[in-house]
Amino acid sequence: LDCSPGGDTLPLQCYPTSCKEPAPAVSAFSPAVCQPSRLSAKPHLRPAKVCQAGDAYTREKFKPQARRDLEKEKRRLQNILATGKDVVECNVKQTLVQTKEEEIPEPDRFEELVNEVQERKEFLAEMEALGQGKKYRSIVLTEISQKMREMEIIDKKRSEETREIMTKDFPGGKSFFP
Repeated sequence: LDCSPGGDTLPLQCYPTSCKEPAPAVSAFSPAVCQPSRLSAKPHLRPAKVCQAGDAYTREKFKPQARRDLEKEKRRLQNILATGKDVVECNVKQTLVQTKEEEIPEPDRFEELVNEVQERKEFLAEMEALGQGKKYRSIVLTEISQKMREMEIIDKKRSEETREIMTKDFPGGKSFFP
C-alpha cells in the first residue's frame, strides 16, 4: 500500500484539480544524491515454468566407450594360460628400454666442465672487448677455478680406477705404477 504500481513511493501531496503533477521544487540537496539507489521490486529469478521449458532438466544419454582392446586382452590371456608367462608384454617392454638406452648416450661430466670453462673464457673475452672486463673478471675467474677443481677430482677418480684395473690384470697384484 505504501508504493505505487511502478515501484515508486506515493506522493505526499495530492493535486486533484490538475492532471499534471507540479514540477518538484529544486532544493539544495537533490534526492538522487542524498538517498541511496533503491533496488527494484521485481525479482531477477526465472519462474519454474521457464526453467522446465528449456533443456536444463534433460539428461545426456550415456554413451559407453571402449576403454581397452578386447582382442588384445584375449590374446594376452591365451599366452598366459598356454605358456604361464605374459610373453608379448615382456618383449615390448624390453625393446622400449633398449631403444631408449641406445638413443641417449650418457653425457661425460668432464667434457661438460671443459665446455663450461671454454664458455666462461669466451664471455670474459667479450666483456673485455666491450670495456666491462674489470666488472666480470673476478666472478668469471672464480667460476673457472671451481670448474677446474671439479675436473681435477674427476681426473683423480679416473686415474685411481685405471690403476685398480691395471693392478688386477697383472699376476701377483703388482703393477708397473709406483
